[in-house]
Amino acid sequence: MTEVETIKEEIEPLREQLLNHPVYHSLDTLDDLNVFLEHHIFAVWDFMSLLKALQRELTCISIPWTPKGNPSTRKLINEIVLGEETDQDENGLPISHFELYIEAMAESRADTAEINKLIELIRSGQDLRTSLLQLSIPTSVKEFILFSFDVIETHEPHKIAAAFTFGREDLIPDMFGSLVAGLNAKFPGKLNKLIYYLDRHIELDADVHGPMAMQMIAELCGNNSAKWNDCVEISKLALQKRLDLWDGILEAMENSKMVATL
Repeated sequence: MTEVETIKEEIEPLREQLLNHPVYHSLDTLDDLNVFLEHHIFAVWDFMSLLKALQRELTCISIPWTPKGNPSTRKLINEIVLGEETDQDENGLPISHFELYIEAMAESRADTAEINKLIELIRSGQDLRTSLLQLSIPTSVKEFILFSFDVIETHEPHKIAAAFTFGREDLIPDMFGSLVAGLNAKFPGKLNKLIYYLDRHIELDADVHGPMAMQMIAELCGNNSAKWNDCVEISKLALQKRLDLWDGILEAMENSKMVATL
């Protein structure tokens, strides 16, 4: 059994919990869906920070330029950045996946006020933790983000790559596949941008980015058993934080329905 296969075996129970989470079957109305989108957009955003952290650690982004790290790993991460930060929308125009998700939220009339506030606070020079204190978002969302940034701030590429690979890229095709099937059945023709976003991620992550990320993990860890053990630990924590996020979304949807009946 390879080290990657060992990690997959170790995290399989958490992965199964995520893929069978009741949140996917609870999106009965657009109000339910918008609660989901308003939470999940923060995971879409901090994914980009994980990705750019890897690019920072594995490639040279300073001037004057000098070669840094393994050329194969540089190529892998730069190709993933290209696909995530400058993909194409349904009309073939350049767009990041984050911006595409914001457009999908506008289509379903989800509230983007809090994520927009976060972006503006960061642009104004506020640090992340101070910015999060100023947002009206659930604890589960804040803790999800803070975990990602705790990993980023280790400046250890193999740990960041573990959160990125096993907490995101390897998970997303199966997770989004469950979501797309339900949305197509419940909201036919109403969520074109969101369905495009989900389908695009399923296609890229399953066929391109996922395998690239696995290769990157193997190259970063090599024969170092301590690094492989770190990857197991980080991957489990990443999946648990996703479970907590999904639990928080489910609770928020239930609370919203209770308020609506008062």
